Amino acid sequence: QVQLVESGGGLVQAGGSLRLSCAASGYTSNKYAVGWFRQAPGKEREFVATIGWTAFTKYYADSVKGRFTISRGNPENTAYLEMINLKAEDTAVYYCATKRGTWSRETYDYDTWGQGTQVTVST
Repeated sequence: QVQLVESGGGLVQAGGSLRLSCAASGYTSNKYAVGWFRQAPGKEREFVATIGWTAFTKYYADSVKGRFTISRGNPENTAYLEMINLKAEDTAVYYCATKRGTWSRETYDYDTWGQGTQVTVST
């Protein structure tokens, strides 16, 4: 059974940085894509970033492009979301998710989700 555990969230001032981690267990190979999503209070869950299983393909939401970096693989079966220059509008619960095959921006394509980690950006 595949499980995902996120960590690294917290409270940070605007302009600050955080690194989120997503540890996957239960996979017998690394041929799965990883997505990061977030959900703010009263809003739908939205796409943040995704990375393919080769780690060469990465896509970002326009709202985080240039500030967030997705990576994976060190250690194996761990993915990261490096966030810099955080803004108040980045405040949300952040979720990592995985899916077999190629990357996707759509929540419904992902079949395994972590429990989420809260990121709060104060102004």
